[in-house]
Amino acid sequence: MNASIRVLAAIVIFSVASFAQQEHPGQQGGHPQPQAAGQSRAGEQHGAEQRGGQPTAVGHGYIPPKGPPPSRRGVPSTSAQPNREAPQRPRGTPAPEARPQENQRPSYSDQPGHPEAPHVHPDTGAWVGHDAGPNDPHYHLDRPWEHGHFPEPIGANRIYRLFGGTRDRFRVDTYYFQVAPYDYNYVGDWLWDSDDIVIYDDPDHPGWYLAYNVRLGTYAHVMYLGS
Repeated sequence: MNASIRVLAAIVIFSVASFAQQEHPGQQGGHPQPQAAGQSRAGEQHGAEQRGGQPTAVGHGYIPPKGPPPSRRGVPSTSAQPNREAPQRPRGTPAPEARPQENQRPSYSDQPGHPEAPHVHPDTGAWVGHDAGPNDPHYHLDRPWEHGHFPEPIGANRIYRLFGGTRDRFRVDTYYFQVAPYDYNYVGDWLWDSDDIVIYDDPDHPGWYLAYNVRLGTYAHVMYLGS
């Protein structure tokens, strides 16, 4: 009789242990299994990229090895357009509303997930959006280099941290710059007190540099204002 009781007790204990293991499959010996640091987040992020949940990467620390080459085409200025007589419209027909030139902007989102702003492709180093040519009226200056040239090194070997300001006047080290008014819409997501930028020559527009945002992969025309 005692042997039967012992066998029955062993069966009950084994059943309870099996049930507990099914309820807590990640535990052994009463302690949870440790998970590798960052394993879950990295796996989820990689999976999201594979499913198209994350945009195609631009920026994220990529630095172009060199600035854009000179453009091979130009945009005729307004004064160079032929003076053509406006066509007559029927009497009583309202004149069409004038569309501001600022609204006639091209889209630079050339691939899924790429920004609307001018940007640089990390796989090819192509400067998307810098192809209007030297006659682009948006970057014409009557007095180029009015405040002189930026005296510090420029190019891929020098990164500058933004130390405050706005698009109208921001600081790197002890120097100040201003974003070209036409590019204001392209810098709305820049962090003026923490982003890193790299400054390149603008080969098409005298008086301007190109400030490339390392975090975002976008760039804008900037003018040196002095120290």
